Amino acid sequence: MGQITVESCGIEGLKVITPKVFGDERGYFMETYNYNDFKGAGIDRVFVQDNQSSSGKGVLRGLHFQIEHPQAKLVRVVRGEVFDVAVDLREGSATFGQWHGVVLSAENRKQFYIPEGFAHGYLVLSDYAEFCYKCTDFYHPGDEGGLRWNDPDLGIDWPLPEGVELNINERDRNWSGIKEYKKN
Repeated sequence: MGQITVESCGIEGLKVITPKVFGDERGYFMETYNYNDFKGAGIDRVFVQDNQSSSGKGVLRGLHFQIEHPQAKLVRVVRGEVFDVAVDLREGSATFGQWHGVVLSAENRKQFYIPEGFAHGYLVLSDYAEFCYKCTDFYHPGDEGGLRWNDPDLGIDWPLPEGVELNINERDRNWSGIKEYKKN
């Protein structure tokens, strides 16, 4: 018990989790998930799917969400470094449309808990990154939604490294902004 430190963010429900790391000359050990520790920190969720992706520097994935089957996510980086962002889309939330970003890396070993009702995306800052995440619901093709990564109404300050060209797929370039989302 007590193998994690949990920091609340300025948006209710978002949490940055830092595991306790035990290391010696052989390397290190840490628990990346322990239901009892997370429940004690107010994250009483059952995760049903684990995903992993790899990307190169400048790749931006997001901002994604599922419409009818929202997912809470517990995200972390096992190699490299990313800037990870969550945008509050919860109807009636005092922080609707606000975002929070955190640097996740293999070195800092931080995790980011994102509850249901948020759009999520990340930008790879290192030459290469491997990104892992747990989800509370399964992926449902056809249930995808998204927000435009550079929507001026969101004002996300993506820290694109100098001289690096952004690499983003066509679908993610064409999502609508938060104003259009509110209308629907």
